[in-house]
Amino acid sequence: MLDNNLKQQAATSLIWKLFEKFGTQLISFTLSIVLARILMPEDYGTIALLSIFVQVASVFVQSGFATALVRKEDADDLDFSSVFYFSLAVSIILYLVLFFTAPLIAEFYEIPMLKNVLRVMALTIIVGSYNGMQNVKLQKEMMFKKLFISSFGAVVLSGIVGITMAYLGFGVWALAGQQITAVVVTSVVMTFTVKWRPRLMFSFKRLKSLFKFGWKLLFSGLLDVLYNNIYSLIIGKKYSSSDLGYWNKAKQFPSLVVDNINGSIASVMYPVFSRLQGDKPALKSAVRRSIRISSYMVFPLMMGLAMCAEPVVQLVLGDKWMLCVPFLQGWCFCYALMPVHVTNLQVYNALGRSDVFLALEIVKKVIGVGVLFATLPFGLEWMMFGKMCSTIVSGLINAAPNVKILGYKVSEQLMDLLPSVGLSIVMGGFVFGVSFIPMHYIGVLAVQIIVGVIIYVGLSALFKLESFKYIVSNIKVVISKLKDKLNNKKNNNSNVKENDVVIDVVIDVVNDVSEIESTTDSDDNIEKAKSDSFIDKEEGSLQDNKD
Repeated sequence: MLDNNLKQQAATSLIWKLFEKFGTQLISFTLSIVLARILMPEDYGTIALLSIFVQVASVFVQSGFATALVRKEDADDLDFSSVFYFSLAVSIILYLVLFFTAPLIAEFYEIPMLKNVLRVMALTIIVGSYNGMQNVKLQKEMMFKKLFISSFGAVVLSGIVGITMAYLGFGVWALAGQQITAVVVTSVVMTFTVKWRPRLMFSFKRLKSLFKFGWKLLFSGLLDVLYNNIYSLIIGKKYSSSDLGYWNKAKQFPSLVVDNINGSIASVMYPVFSRLQGDKPALKSAVRRSIRISSYMVFPLMMGLAMCAEPVVQLVLGDKWMLCVPFLQGWCFCYALMPVHVTNLQVYNALGRSDVFLALEIVKKVIGVGVLFATLPFGLEWMMFGKMCSTIVSGLINAAPNVKILGYKVSEQLMDLLPSVGLSIVMGGFVFGVSFIPMHYIGVLAVQIIVGVIIYVGLSALFKLESFKYIVSNIKVVISKLKDKLNNKKNNNSNVKENDVVIDVVIDVVNDVSEIESTTDSDDNIEKAKSDSFIDKEEGSLQDNKD
């Protein structure tokens, strides 16, 4: 059990972390919409190519050691300084490599401007070596409020810079300026808020001990980045920058919705699965409920977005982006299956079966690359279709080990998904039918949303779906508890301001969750240690599995 001070710190840190995650993403998405309406698709395609090379280089600088420092309970200035100087040296070497290979990259993709833009953007790698240490310090000391402040400031200021440059006609340089500003502002703000500075000390022995753990994450992170971006690398060469812009922009919409939902589910279900690892029937029941609930929420959202793709793109991005509609619909299909991927994989992590996790990763990546090259000659539409097919195959691969581990048959999983899939298809049919109404696209979109909600919720209530009843009952319980705690706080603290009372209530609710989760930590340390290299990169790795 956690002492009260630590529980309070964990609760408030969680709240600020949620603000940082959802708030900055929402603002960033809004700013990206403004930029997309000003800039051209080829600008986004060009910056997407550049970002890949910067991301790959950043993996060598920031992956592995940062997580190792967070995990090391007695990490001191010698550890931090040793990692910092090593990362700084690596970042400078990688920058020089990109600086001198930039002309070759530009020539390979036949985009001359790549050379200068890449040379400038690559500077963020060096800044990131310092920023990485600041982030580690914030995580270890759970100062997520400061992380929120720096992230929020970076998103807003970088967005202003990007939009201003775009209006002034800088094109792809506007996107480059936005990214550079974000990294620099974050580091500058953290310099004043984080009480850490590198000291003149270095230890190869400390670095070696950290590397024993960090090299696994380094390798995994590099594999993830390369696999996640292989489509972009090939599309950028085989097709045009505009095509790559359409492909990547289409992914942004379902990603924003599903990543947040799935990230929340993953963070909650992992400790639950860990706690039930000794009771296989109970664990199977929890897994089935997780799949039912998550699919009940995600499937209709993805189906609705796919059916409303045309008016959504037209309203949000403008007519020049209409060619991304079929890709948006394909990505909606891929992301709809993400809850199935994540829930199955959480089981293997919770049981410490990193061997299963790694084997699945290798098999899926081999299949994914094979499908990519098989569909490449036939055009982007076929590549998207291949992506959808490989997503289905990946889902079956992820589910297969649980047949033996939990006795959870693939046929049972399909039956658990059937109610949500069925209702979503029916809802999608009605929503698609609305698109034939002769009216302005904004009116069509409004009617589609209303019809979709009514049909899905109405059918859920009519057929008394278990997931629907579960969600409704839990909402009622949460509202009731919040009301009771709010009234108690008011009665016991008559002089406290309304806002402070609300904050206290939220912290109390989070504490309830934190206390439950904390009881699982001590029991699961051994199992978690077996799969550290995969659990610690859980969020990044699970992102791959949905593809």
